[in-house]
Amino acid sequence: MFNLFRGRKTEKTREAAGKTSGTFGRLLGAVFSRTELDDQFWEALEEALILGDIGVATTGKLIGEVREQAKHRGVKTPSEVRGLIRAEIAGALKRAGRGGPPESGKSVMLVIGVNGVGKTTSIAKLAHAAQSDGQTVLLAAADTFRAGAIEQIKAWGQRLNVEVIAHSAMADPGAVAFDAVAAARKRGTDLVLIDTAGRLHTRHNLMQELKKVSGAVERQLGPEYQRCVLLVIDGTTGQNGLVQAKAFSEAIGCDGVFLTKLDGTARGGIVVAIAGELGLPVWFIGTGEKMEDMSEFDPAAFADALVPEPTG
Repeated sequence: MFNLFRGRKTEKTREAAGKTSGTFGRLLGAVFSRTELDDQFWEALEEALILGDIGVATTGKLIGEVREQAKHRGVKTPSEVRGLIRAEIAGALKRAGRGGPPESGKSVMLVIGVNGVGKTTSIAKLAHAAQSDGQTVLLAAADTFRAGAIEQIKAWGQRLNVEVIAHSAMADPGAVAFDAVAAARKRGTDLVLIDTAGRLHTRHNLMQELKKVSGAVERQLGPEYQRCVLLVIDGTTGQNGLVQAKAFSEAIGCDGVFLTKLDGTARGGIVVAIAGELGLPVWFIGTGEKMEDMSEFDPAAFADALVPEPTG
């Protein structure tokens, strides 16, 4: 469904990871310039990865795996560890989750996330990408609580020439989602993108409401459609993004992540933390403010950007 990204996702991921790559370059440069592969080296590497927002738990797993590989392969110098840590990060990202975004068939995508992460704009980008790939799209304005949310997604619908299913403000969001799926089935629409309220991950009642929306989708979902849940996370939030991902995963279960603002942050190590701790893959990344500024995520390219080969 998003096949237009296939040819450029490697390039786009490397470009978007530029600031994060710079951060890791500074953190890891001194580590890999050491001469002794001793306990002090492993401690310094661990500290660098944690400072890079990979997180304590995921860093511990990575260090454990890489130390075992280094021992097994007879690695003698810190510089030789560079390739091992890069490969382990790439492997962790590739192993996460149940694969990538839907490639074929009809889909209903429930898009969730807290306020301010760029959720509605990300929906518009996804709709534009699907249209560019020759797919038909329908939007659902199931964020009925935030002032102006319905008008915002209607405006995107007009701009994209995409139908929007909406009720009045403060209406039951589950009913909006239910009607949107019913309309899509009737029309044979390829992709349904359901906007939801920016539910604070600390608000239990709002998480419960999100479960109801998911249940409404399930009740109307026909055999011709696959359902997936896409969590939108602001790439600049660092470890708070991991907290959000944990909360949403526990409440409703997530299939993939859309990481926004990756091009503007040095804290992209959160990608590895989310994959390592939750087994949740990043499907898409935001690479700028324009409609076309998004890409499918390339794990190997991201790992290369984090731990590049030394230059000069």
